[in-house]
Amino acid sequence: MWNYSFATVNLAQPPSHNNIWLAIDSRCCANDSESYGTSADDDIAPRPQRRADDAWDRVRMPTNGTNRPLKLQFGLINHESCYLTAEAFGFKVNASAPSLKRKQVWTLEQDSQDPQVVYFRSHLGRYLASDKDGKTGRWALQSEPYLRFFGGSRDYLSCFTQGITEAELWAVHLALHPQANLLSVARKRYAHLSPDDSEIAVDRNIPWGVAALLTLVYLDGKYRLKTCDSRYLGNDGKLSAESGRDTGYTLELKCGKLAFKDCEGKYLSPMGPTGTLRSGRCSKPGKDELFDLEESHPQVVLMAANSKYVSIRQGVSILANQEDETDLETFQMEIDKESRKCLFRTNEGKYWALEAHGGIQTTATERSANTMFAVEWMGRRVALQASNGKYICTKKNGQLAAVSDSVGEDEKLVLKLINRPMLILRGENGFICHHKNSNTLDANRSVYDIFTLHFSDGAYHIKGVGGRFWYVNSSGLVCSDGETPDDFSFEFLEHGRISIRCKNGRYLRGQGGTLKGDGATPDSSALWEY
Repeated sequence: MWNYSFATVNLAQPPSHNNIWLAIDSRCCANDSESYGTSADDDIAPRPQRRADDAWDRVRMPTNGTNRPLKLQFGLINHESCYLTAEAFGFKVNASAPSLKRKQVWTLEQDSQDPQVVYFRSHLGRYLASDKDGKTGRWALQSEPYLRFFGGSRDYLSCFTQGITEAELWAVHLALHPQANLLSVARKRYAHLSPDDSEIAVDRNIPWGVAALLTLVYLDGKYRLKTCDSRYLGNDGKLSAESGRDTGYTLELKCGKLAFKDCEGKYLSPMGPTGTLRSGRCSKPGKDELFDLEESHPQVVLMAANSKYVSIRQGVSILANQEDETDLETFQMEIDKESRKCLFRTNEGKYWALEAHGGIQTTATERSANTMFAVEWMGRRVALQASNGKYICTKKNGQLAAVSDSVGEDEKLVLKLINRPMLILRGENGFICHHKNSNTLDANRSVYDIFTLHFSDGAYHIKGVGGRFWYVNSSGLVCSDGETPDDFSFEFLEHGRISIRCKNGRYLRGQGGTLKGDGATPDSSALWEY
């Protein structure tokens, strides 16, 4: 285990006394920092079994029941800008990697009895631990039993020093997908771009619509909070198109929660009745300064064959009878991990549910077989099959009902993703990013590019840097310099992942580090976190 200070680490079987405290000190990112930390093992070992109870489940803050806090996964960067790496051979650790990839990712697991103690799990499923002499395979932090600090460089890492120097300081680089929802721990409310677009307000009961999407941009050891309209949050609460000193925040961890420390040593917190997000007066983070990151589920609008949007304006009944897109025409798609079927949730937290005689109403508060729908992806259109085996069709009065045995025009729907105007894609080998010396795209990068998504009658156009579009050339390579866009279809096949089908009927996939449009099936190489 690790305390809120620094210690040494390696990968081994951690006995119950092998406790280590991780101190996350912002001096590794800024000059005006205070030391800060969280606990963890410092050895790569099987998960410690300190208690008989199953208390390892991460503590969840009460939310609206829609989302859960994301697992805190990150990389640790030393004073030489190298990442702490867990090697499979000998379960050793070193600090020699220049970028954040799979071997450099660590998962934070909080102790259930002591909130200031955490465990660090490597990609190998083993935990960071220290030994008596302070010599480790390689890592960073402070050992609880020996009160020694972990640091060093490359293969020369130890947990022996009694004080903290630059060599014992590690920056934190989150290994999560950078787009998420932000929940205030104290207010139990979500952050969103205010209706007048002037600030980030923390006053929503649920993270609804594109305004609730925030992007964490990591630059020069600091994080920027970017809104859905591509503006950055300054420490005075104002939004600006350009990133500057006042938009950079050092990330700190406390009790498994996040705090954002600005360039003046103060922390972001919700202020006033609307919860305006800005830096307050506190130089130490309390409950008001703590946040959870939560997964941002896809939210969509659906247009029926009558060219009307599906809506719940009329109450619990679902009708395709509206011409405008509002919160009442927006539904959250949740993919069941086991069946891979889809659930649709309203902004009031109710699920679509199959009723008697094939009717569809928003009456369910819990998941069940009747709230799950199989999606048939048909290029620009989709069809939904209910648990009775019938397809949903649009009746002449606009009512939706699962009464059809086959798919015709009345059973087809246009599905539009509305909360990803900025698209960041990560596959099994890394992020999609522009290639430095050509018009192709890399699919194995540790850094990402932000692409712009445009909807076009059931298909999507993807725009890159310079306003040029993605297309698939005759060799099957995806290029990013098109003057006219190719049509791409999105298929939400798994929880948190999509496949993208090209106009040639093939899927985008990462092959040899390059993005190609030649995948025959949506296998693991063709699934993308978004």
